[in-house]
Amino acid sequence: MIPIAKPYLDKEEAESAYSVIMSGWVAQGPKVEEFEKKFCEYTGAEYAVAVSNCTNALHLSMIVSGISGGDEVICPSMSYIATANSVAYTGGIPVFAEVSPADYNLDPDNVRSLITVRTKAILVAHQIGMPADIDEFRKICRDNNLKLIEDAACAIGSEYKGEKIGVHSELVCFSFHPRKVMTTGEGGMITTNNKDYYERLKLLRQHAISISGKERHSSDKLTFEDHLETGYNYRMTDIQAAIGIKQLGKLDYIIKERRRIASLYISGLKDIDCIRLPLEPDNRKSNYQSFAIYLNEKSPLSRNEVMQKLLNEGISVRKGVMTSHRESAYRTKNELRLPVSEDLCDRSFMIPLYVPMDEKDIFHIINSLRKILKNII
Repeated sequence: MIPIAKPYLDKEEAESAYSVIMSGWVAQGPKVEEFEKKFCEYTGAEYAVAVSNCTNALHLSMIVSGISGGDEVICPSMSYIATANSVAYTGGIPVFAEVSPADYNLDPDNVRSLITVRTKAILVAHQIGMPADIDEFRKICRDNNLKLIEDAACAIGSEYKGEKIGVHSELVCFSFHPRKVMTTGEGGMITTNNKDYYERLKLLRQHAISISGKERHSSDKLTFEDHLETGYNYRMTDIQAAIGIKQLGKLDYIIKERRRIASLYISGLKDIDCIRLPLEPDNRKSNYQSFAIYLNEKSPLSRNEVMQKLLNEGISVRKGVMTSHRESAYRTKNELRLPVSEDLCDRSFMIPLYVPMDEKDIFHIINSLRKILKNII
């Protein structure tokens, strides 16, 4: 079975993790600091704060943005449920907006229509690695005195107008889950150019303790800590950071390869008129965290029938990005309808894309889809 995804890990990551283990310092420490520094260098951001996962990164970003009980945050429903949950954790209300069928990202016009006196922020997700129109959302936020937060869980290494994702907003959150383009097993990162945010984020991720573990252990004077506010245990370990440093060094190669594989899919499938393939808008560059195919009304088979036939050919598949408003956690008596998001979710599916990927597997997937949808091999 060709897997849907596979992390690009080898002996270098194992040796780096082993070295940290043998050092005796495995919790948050010098390797986390090094990873944060290298992440800033890669993205161009002024500050970076490593945390235990992207959901926690989003939660902390909500807190430092001042989101609290009853505040509304406009976000996509078509995103993993963690996007909406990060708002709910603060007592805020996720207000679900429509997405554009072209890039699966928030529709700016629909977002504008949802702004109320209770709206405090817009949470933009760069879906499956494709950057949203950040400038448009920055303008909406400026015009309405709102905070802009980027859920870049899928978008490490993606580019908007020639710059890496991570520098365009005051709070940008990344994921290092194994399903993402680079991984630390679990893990996340927040980038910011706001020093006040940076200092508070560092505080909050470690129980808001006044003295870090590194400071306590390296001090030759008796010191006692204080806990300055309600904080959280959202720390990354040095073991994870050591893996992340190696992964970051390979990231440009990984993205180059993912884009090459995506281009093979596009060239091999573009003449099939019952599907829509990913489109890359001008001035945006995707890392192709996933490769989504949308089946239109001309398809001879349903989405689920196509997925089953691919499975029969030894090809792993996944359904389209979920819609959070149809999950039990957010379903209400007066059910919200988001026809574009629902249609994209119900008629799209993901095919395998990872590095390294055998050429024969790539062309087996292309030929299988052609056989299923066009009876052409």
